[in-house]
Amino acid sequence: MMNQLIVYAKLMRLDKPIGIYLLLWPTLWALWIASQGQPSLKVLIIFLIGVTLMRSAGCVINDFADRNFDPHVARTQGRPLAIGIASPKEAILLFIGLSLTAFSLVLLLNTFTIQLSFIGAFLAATYPFMKRYTPLPQVYLGAAFSWGIPMAFAVQTNTIPFVAWLLFLAAIIWTTVYDTFYAMVDREDDLRIGVKSTAIFFGPNDRLITGVLQIVLTLLLTWIGLLVQLGYFYFIGLFIASCFAIYQQYLIRHREPNKCFQAFLNNNYFGMVIFIGIAIHYLMT
Repeated sequence: MMNQLIVYAKLMRLDKPIGIYLLLWPTLWALWIASQGQPSLKVLIIFLIGVTLMRSAGCVINDFADRNFDPHVARTQGRPLAIGIASPKEAILLFIGLSLTAFSLVLLLNTFTIQLSFIGAFLAATYPFMKRYTPLPQVYLGAAFSWGIPMAFAVQTNTIPFVAWLLFLAAIIWTTVYDTFYAMVDREDDLRIGVKSTAIFFGPNDRLITGVLQIVLTLLLTWIGLLVQLGYFYFIGLFIASCFAIYQQYLIRHREPNKCFQAFLNNNYFGMVIFIGIAIHYLMT
C-alpha cells in the first residue's frame, strides 16, 4: 500500500514541486492585489490547497495523455505510466479524485467563483491533448495556469476588472516563455515522435521570440503596477525579476538542454520576487 502511495505521489509529481510554485505565484499576485493585501485566511488556504490539487491533477492527466509518448523521450522515460508501475485506469481515477476534492473546496466560495471553476477544470483537463493539434500548446497551458487570476478577483470582489485581465494576459505570456524553455529540453525527441511545441514552432527564432515576450511581459507588469498604484517596492521586485529574465536568456544562449531546464527553473524566482514586491507594498501602506 505504501509503495503504491509513493507511485501516486510521483504520478502527481509531488517530488518535483516547481510546477506548484509556478502555478501559485500569479494566483498570489492576484489575491493580494484584489484584496489590497488582506486576503482572508479561509480564501488563502483554499487557494493554496486548490493550486496543489489542480497542479497534481494536471500532471496525472498529462501523463495519461502522453503514456505512449513518454517512453520515447529521455526526460520522461522513468514516469510511472511509462514504466508500467501505474495503470491508465489508476491515473484516471486519481485525476477524478483530485479534481473533485479541489471542486469541493471551491464550493466554499461564492457563486461567481464556482462558475469560473468549471472553465479552469476544462482547461486543465484538455491542455495535455493540445500538443497533438496546435503548435502553441504553451499558450493554452498559460491560460490553464493563469485561470486562478480571474478566480481570485471573483472571490475577493465578485467582479473581474480590467486589471485582472491584464494580469491574466501577463501570466499567459510568462507561462509561454518558461514552458518554451522547458520544451527546448525535449525539442529533438518531440520532433522525432511528432509532438508539437512552441520550441519547435519558433525554431531558430526561439531566443528572439522569448526575449521579446519577456519585454512585453515586463511592460505589462509595469502598466499593472501603475494602474493599481503599487509603490516602489513592487518596481524594485519587477527590476529584479527583469534581471532574472536576462539571466534566463544568457542560460539558453547555446540551447543546451540542461541550461534550458535551468532557465525554466529560474522562473520560480521571477514569480517570487514580484509577489514579494506586491506583499511588501501592501504591508507598508
